Amino acid sequence: MFRILVPVDGSENSSQAVRFLIKKAALYAQPLEIQLLNVQRPFPGTVRGVHEQAQQFHHDEGMQALAPARALLDEAALAYGYHIGLGEVGETIAEYAKEKQIDQIVMATHGRGAIIGLLMGSVTRSVLHLTTVPVLLVR
Repeated sequence: MFRILVPVDGSENSSQAVRFLIKKAALYAQPLEIQLLNVQRPFPGTVRGVHEQAQQFHHDEGMQALAPARALLDEAALAYGYHIGLGEVGETIAEYAKEKQIDQIVMATHGRGAIIGLLMGSVTRSVLHLTTVPVLLVR
């Protein structure tokens, strides 16, 4: 099984990365285990008494961001798992890849929250810096 992680944020760019993976899935020598990951940024500071509401908010936002990618994979009849993480986006992607022993990360060069740099967004740069897993960038 070849494990692929696709970080998604609900943007058209992240959907493009999923479409690319769907087109190229047959080229992989091994069966694919596709994992979708949406990372929610935590609220700044400590707000007492709203922990459950914050968890529900992050879950709802994460499910909304995962919906386009899930629909594409469902339509292509490709099996996948999904997860909603909480933390700094690049760090969380790198940690998840390590924890799940991911073989490759397929991601868009820019997403919804990325600060546009010369060639790629800040999340992409962070992932490239923090992970030892091969990263396939889709524009």
